[in-house]
Amino acid sequence: MDSLISWLNSNQTLIVHYIWQAFLALLILYIGKSVAKFTRKLVVRYMTKQSIDATVVSFSASIVYGLLLAFVFIGAISQLGFNTTSLVAVIGAAGLAVGLALQGSLSNFASGVLLILFKPFKAGDFIETGSISGIVEEVLIFSTKLRTGDNKTVIIPNGKMTNDTITNYSTKPTRRIDLVIGVGYSTDLSLAKQILTEVVKAHELVLKDPAITIGVSELGESSINFVVRPWVNSADFWTVKFALLENIKHAFDQAGIEIPFPQLSVHVNQEEHHDQ
Repeated sequence: MDSLISWLNSNQTLIVHYIWQAFLALLILYIGKSVAKFTRKLVVRYMTKQSIDATVVSFSASIVYGLLLAFVFIGAISQLGFNTTSLVAVIGAAGLAVGLALQGSLSNFASGVLLILFKPFKAGDFIETGSISGIVEEVLIFSTKLRTGDNKTVIIPNGKMTNDTITNYSTKPTRRIDLVIGVGYSTDLSLAKQILTEVVKAHELVLKDPAITIGVSELGESSINFVVRPWVNSADFWTVKFALLENIKHAFDQAGIEIPFPQLSVHVNQEEHHDQ
């Protein structure tokens, strides 16, 4: 115990120096992180005022924040007395090793850059990729965040986004609704087509141009199938589709037109057995 006290007394100046250095390093980390957050907010505010796409704003702000944190960390290490030149070399070597181990993450980063540059979609677009569909909320450094129709958040790696087919339903102002309506073989086709035309044209959200397409597309096994293809504004797609299906069913019921459905007929052969 006496030796420890003696060592502390003899090295008091050195201990105070290192404590002070450690305090300054922590202060640099704290202030630097606050500055990085503030800078990120400034970047977001400036780019938003310039009417830059929200996905680009989010991505750029994340890059700026990450770079600033890296500089802050190097500054804090330097304050502790480490040689930053050697440190940078070590970080570079370690970065190469980590990069090889994290090829997937680097691929996601590169894919994020491609998504920002080529803009196959933007924040607010309704897209479908693979088996997932939803509204794009933001494109991050390594992933893209979607909000599904039932209000779930789905995070998809950017590498998967660029390697899969992306269907963007929001890029065009109008969409075509494709309905297939089957009627029985005994149905008056002219009457059925007239009713379909009247129902579709009666809906106020159906566009007059392009023209509506209604015609027989198939003589099926149990029904004659009409295709009904009206055009609507993209935002009205589901509203009109649901309404047309319901209105067509009501109109066919009133006209006595049957919409066939799959049925299974079972025939039982009865044989009479007589005692010999």
